[in-house]
Amino acid sequence: MPLNILLNGSAGRMGQAILAIAPEMDAQIVAALDKEDDATPSAIKSCDAVIEFSVHTATLPMVQLAAEQGKPVIIGTTGHTDEEKTAITELTTKIPVVWAGNYSIGVNLLFYLTKKAAEILGKPYHPEIVEMHHRHKVDAPSGTAERLLQVVREARHLTAEQVKHGRHGITGARTDDEIGMHALRGGDVVGDHTVIFAGDGERFELTHKASDRKIFAQGAIRAAHWAMHQPAGLYLMEDVLGLKD
Repeated sequence: MPLNILLNGSAGRMGQAILAIAPEMDAQIVAALDKEDDATPSAIKSCDAVIEFSVHTATLPMVQLAAEQGKPVIIGTTGHTDEEKTAITELTTKIPVVWAGNYSIGVNLLFYLTKKAAEILGKPYHPEIVEMHHRHKVDAPSGTAERLLQVVREARHLTAEQVKHGRHGITGARTDDEIGMHALRGGDVVGDHTVIFAGDGERFELTHKASDRKIFAQGAIRAAHWAMHQPAGLYLMEDVLGLKD
């Protein structure tokens, strides 16, 4: 039996990619929504899982409905406020929620390798994160870049105040205890992410470049299949792929 999916954000780029790829991944879209007020309890009840790729204001109401019906949710939407993040996280005590800024298998391997590099290379290697996306992307940095930042911060035990979003003017010498974050926009770039660890005498770089959105759609549907067999909780794509140490 194919997995029955309610897709929120069906008119967007990712929504269209998921609609196109679903039949190849033992899944079918039983409800394709694109407005914040389209979701109803009956629509949620008809599905096995929800995939949410819409706008940040629509995520919490969708997860609330899913929690009432006991349906797992896959969240790919970015740009949530701190209040929205907190409220959504509280609902993961009721249902399994996979929440990732990027569902590409390659990108999630990048997260894992970035963690290892940050731990092994240590303080003398200065981390800088650079991402580039198409000109239509409305939030910055990307959800993927934010996750890379979180990975490095946790590995280096750094605070949010030690993150430098771009640099301008007389900034002074770079310290060992900071992370540079840089967002580029232009053209039709699907998504490029690079993590640089710059040391004295050498530089180590990890890069992932996406050329087709189907890689994200495939990952999201794979996550939905996986979430069907998990207890309530908050999961990352690394959990889906078994990349946790």
